[in-house]
Amino acid sequence: MDDGRVLAPFGRRLAPVEMVERHGAYVVVSCADAEGPVPAAGQFYMLSTETGWGGGEDERPFLPRAFSVMRARPGGGRGEAVELQFLLEEVGPGTRRLAALQPGEPLGLVGPLGNGFGPVAPGRTPVLVGGGVGIAPLAILQDRLEASVRPLLGFRDGAHAAGAALFADPLVATDDGSSGHEGLVTDLLHDALDREDAPQVFACGPPPMLEAVRAICAERGTPAELALESGMACGYGACFGCVVATRQGYVRLCVDGPVLAADALETALTPGARH
Repeated sequence: MDDGRVLAPFGRRLAPVEMVERHGAYVVVSCADAEGPVPAAGQFYMLSTETGWGGGEDERPFLPRAFSVMRARPGGGRGEAVELQFLLEEVGPGTRRLAALQPGEPLGLVGPLGNGFGPVAPGRTPVLVGGGVGIAPLAILQDRLEASVRPLLGFRDGAHAAGAALFADPLVATDDGSSGHEGLVTDLLHDALDREDAPQVFACGPPPMLEAVRAICAERGTPAELALESGMACGYGACFGCVVATRQGYVRLCVDGPVLAADALETALTPGARH
């Protein structure tokens, strides 16, 4: 049965890296995908490199790494190729190898995979909430929303808050007060929900942030969609490594998510993936 998701081509393919940019603590890798479709906001790709994969530090990494697409632009200066952008933070051997890619090197892609964000319901005002590297899928979502939306973005410090420059007109919170509001991004969320008569929240970030967003929205009766994080080994449901509990039972985030309705969850505190 067709559920409306954008489907990936079969197998792994190589896309040439076009640009690598650093934004504070983050690295943005852009590539030209000549074979894949334009992804939906909230979908993800399994990424790897052609060399230096499976033989690095402690012979890691072995498995590809799951990353939400940050931006996707048809054309991209290469005919029908789709320009894809991914936001990385170097936290392990996999992300270090991906961040070390140079223009012209091939990036291994499998995707787009999973279910992305749904549409804004009639009469609702979208509220975008992101934390850390989890801001990535909100960039493509902001690009595609017809109305002007100021995303609410939370970071630990100024080096990470540099990622806010990837958005149009964001509101920023940092734990240490080095940029924007000193405190949590959920402080900004409370203010935004107070201002809007009929908000609809779209969020992605670390599990504690998502759990706070889920609880706030549940208390206020605000519909919300959460892009969850969990360790993924395959990306297409075979390994059951990304199973999370919902009110209706267990689901695999790679095929049933990563975006789930907040009211389908008892908690958003699922184990986070490290790369």
